[in-house]
Amino acid sequence: MPRSLRLGTLRQWHWVSSALCLAGMLLFAITGISLNHAAQIESRPQVENRSARLPAPLQADLLAAVPEAGLPPALQQWLEGELDIRLAGTEAEWTDGALYIGLLRPGGDAWLSLDLASGALEYESTDRGWIAWLNDLHKGRNTGEAWTWFIDAFAGVCVIFSLTGLLLLQRQAAFRPSTWPLTGLGLLLPLLIVLLFAH
Repeated sequence: MPRSLRLGTLRQWHWVSSALCLAGMLLFAITGISLNHAAQIESRPQVENRSARLPAPLQADLLAAVPEAGLPPALQQWLEGELDIRLAGTEAEWTDGALYIGLLRPGGDAWLSLDLASGALEYESTDRGWIAWLNDLHKGRNTGEAWTWFIDAFAGVCVIFSLTGLLLLQRQAAFRPSTWPLTGLGLLLPLLIVLLFAH
């Protein structure tokens, strides 16, 4: 294969991978800073508490056959309408006629508790703000399977971007004497900091 074609292909891999990982790289770099200084960034969580009572007909139906697992469709529909939430895919925990559901999400969480005997429903939602939301995206915390797949794909594209960049540096090193000293410094500096200062 002619050298010009190989170089063109390498440059093409580099710029395509650069374009694909640009938004993700900016997100992870910025949230890396915010995570590193989490103690200095003030957060005022907003907590919402709500109470309600299960409609008598629905309560009677559930008491006639107390659920042991899962969320009956009629109850799910009522909870979603009453609290303006989505419960698809959540785990419902039944204990002695009481229901508990934890609703984890990036940047906050929520939970609901329902006592079948009294019909009393308690709901609490906590929102920790958009910085916490972005930080949770960085960590992949409570973000779902699709975001996990995105992080894996993004990491793969970053590897391609880095390796093609290294190969392009190698080809330009003869014309730029500072190439390898700077590359070596980029490798050595974090290693020295970890060895000398991270305890």
